[in-house]
Parts: sequence; C-alpha cells; structure tokens
Amino acid sequence: MWIGIISLFPEMFKSITNYGIISKSIKKNLLTINYWNPRDYTKNKYHDVDYKIYGGGSGVILKAEPLIKSIHAAKHKANSYVKLIYLSPQGKKINKSYISNLLTYKKIILVCGRYKGIDERIINYYIDEEISIGDYILSGGELPAMVLIDVLARLIPGVLNKKSSNDTDSFFNNGLLDCPYYTRPKILKNIGKVPKILLSGHHEKIKIWRLQQSLGSTWLKRPDLLKKRKLTKEEKILLNDFKKNYFKKKFKK
Repeated sequence: MWIGIISLFPEMFKSITNYGIISKSIKKNLLTINYWNPRDYTKNKYHDVDYKIYGGGSGVILKAEPLIKSIHAAKHKANSYVKLIYLSPQGKKINKSYISNLLTYKKIILVCGRYKGIDERIINYYIDEEISIGDYILSGGELPAMVLIDVLARLIPGVLNKKSSNDTDSFFNNGLLDCPYYTRPKILKNIGKVPKILLSGHHEKIKIWRLQQSLGSTWLKRPDLLKKRKLTKEEKILLNDFKKNYFKKKFKK
C-alpha cells in the first residue's frame, strides 16, 4: 500500500515508522509512506503557512496555495488514481467497515490540517472524504493519520505473521470484542489463576469458551455492538450462561 502524507510536521511520523508493525511493513516493502510539507511550497522567507479567516473571528487556517501545491506534488508522485482523505473532527467516524473498504485502494493521500482547519474550497474541490477518529479536538491531523496508518498496516496481507491474529481482534471478530488472554505464569500470587479450560488442550472446548467470553465482554463493555448483531441459538445460550455466572460471582462478593 502507498500512503502520501501532507503535514506541517512530517517528523512526528517517525514515532510510528521507526517501530513495531509499521516499521516491519515498510522494511518488507508492503507499505510505502511519502511526505509533503506545505512549508516547502511557500514563497516568502518566513515560510508562513497560515492566515486569518475572512469575515473576522479568532483563529487562523492553513493558506490555500501551499496546500494545493502539496496536493499536486503528492498526486504527481502517486502517478495513478489516489484517494484524498482529510483528517477532520467534522468527518465521518472510522469503523471496521470503513477500514475494510479503504484497504481496497492501493494508494491514498492523507491531508493533516492544523489550526482551525483548511480552506473549504480545497475540501470541495480536492478532498474525496473527510474522516474522524472521534468527537473531540486535537491540535492537528497528524495523530489521527497515525492511528489510521496503524490500523491499515495491521491488515495488509503479509504484515502480521498469522492472519488469524487479525481475525480474532475486537470489532473484526464478527463484530464482537475480543476474548481475554493469559500467559505465564499459571498462577499470579494474590491475583489469580489461568482458567483451567485454557490448560486442557481441548481445542474445541477452548474455542467455545473464547466465543462465550467474547460475547460476555461485549455485553459488559459495548452492549451497543450486540444490538447490531443477530446472535445464533448457540451464542444466545452461551451469553445467557455467561450472564448467570457473572451475576452469581457479583452477588457472592
């Protein structure tokens, strides 16, 4: 996958490109990231990229011309169809469905805003989509862009050692949250033990247990997700049993 980034602070992205999954995907040539800084396309010696808004009011936005030149340069480098995405608090919130669809594009350009945003004419003329990672305000689009890149990188075929690692992740696990996981030691003093079923070696029973825990975790933490999903007869039984055990333990305390 090819990703172009338009940002005033491209150095920020080193925090993700030099480490972990994204670093591995770049080294494997499964992911390519290029950067364009609007400051490089300014005419004055101060490299100003912001200006006050028409109509009065507080705050500034990015100047149109340096941003347009950055977009043109990025599209020229892409040298084929590329989807332009603007990271904005006014955009559509990303979810599993959106990410899956975005993976069908071989090339995307992420425009990171700053200050109060960018000129509306640029959004109307150049931007294909505005997206958001949540209903809150950040200092710029760089952090949302990093989140999006991390989510995408995990799903690029060949990046993770096992595809099943993605399949069981929260939200990608049939719309459910993931089940709990345990590792060594088997007993943590004064804290708890690893559930016996996970030490049994009975893979089919472990699979059923994990499904039940996944259903239960979703019911406890994100019940809204269950409303969007039609449960099978088996899943309803597993969830009801989970609820009974949950309330039994709760009232014992």
